Amino acid sequence: MELRQLEYFVAVTEEASFTKAAAKLHVAQPGVSAQIRQLERELGQPLLDRSGRTVRLTEVGAAVLPYARAALAAVEGAKLSVDELTGLLRGHVTIGTIDWIASLDLPGLLAGFHRDHPNVEITVVQDESASLAEALLAGRTDLAFLSLGAEPPPGIAVQPVIEQDLFASMSRDHPLAGRSSITLRALAEQDLVSLPKGTGLRAVLDEACAAAGLRPRIAFEAGEPPVLAQLAAHGLGVAVLPESATVIRADELASMPIVRPRLRGRIALAWRAEGPRGPAARALIARARAVLPSLP
Repeated sequence: MELRQLEYFVAVTEEASFTKAAAKLHVAQPGVSAQIRQLERELGQPLLDRSGRTVRLTEVGAAVLPYARAALAAVEGAKLSVDELTGLLRGHVTIGTIDWIASLDLPGLLAGFHRDHPNVEITVVQDESASLAEALLAGRTDLAFLSLGAEPPPGIAVQPVIEQDLFASMSRDHPLAGRSSITLRALAEQDLVSLPKGTGLRAVLDEACAAAGLRPRIAFEAGEPPVLAQLAAHGLGVAVLPESATVIRADELASMPIVRPRLRGRIALAWRAEGPRGPAARALIARARAVLPSLP
């Protein structure tokens, strides 16, 4: 049994096609078929059902697949460990980030890391905070920038890097537009325009209302602060925004801090509490923690 055979087997399984697997591996399709047939002969059982339009695992193939993946991962881990010890950093790192993180110089951070470690591949994905936290715990991402509520999700370590007040923004002809601030109780009586559940900003709002015995009236939800500001500017409700986002449509909106209690949102660098699996991810987390501010 050869590692190449296991690699081809996993690729065909993931692509459900010999042709697509061959293209992914940059090898000829007959070679992929021949190596997998050899693997099946060595194991004495067919691993793939080739009778349909797509290739499917047999019962034996399904049992073998996790071992094949584990063997390939172990070899990759051994290579990474040797590279780390010899000072040659390789591998792949996936970073998750919320959409509205323009106030952090993420491109600058990645540019500096790439100059020092050009052999590390980096992927950046965007999503809401709850999904990014799940991806961290599942190992699909190595580090992420999350918008937090009161506490980070279990199993995740964080370093807060940005903290800012939450503001209420409304059209300039709104009855409350002349105020210098708005209480949480007064805010909860308005039709609100907010980020959806699963975001840190929404968690801050919901947690504060629950603690005060209030139930916010969410009229509209949208995934990005610019959309919230646009909806509020059209008179569809009072948008709950981080302070940095109040400059959006500032000429059309009246914005004021939320008080009694004062609501504050946090953006944090986050990673699995048990630590990342690869040396490249560990190196990038260390770089980010050193470069980015660390708030109490």
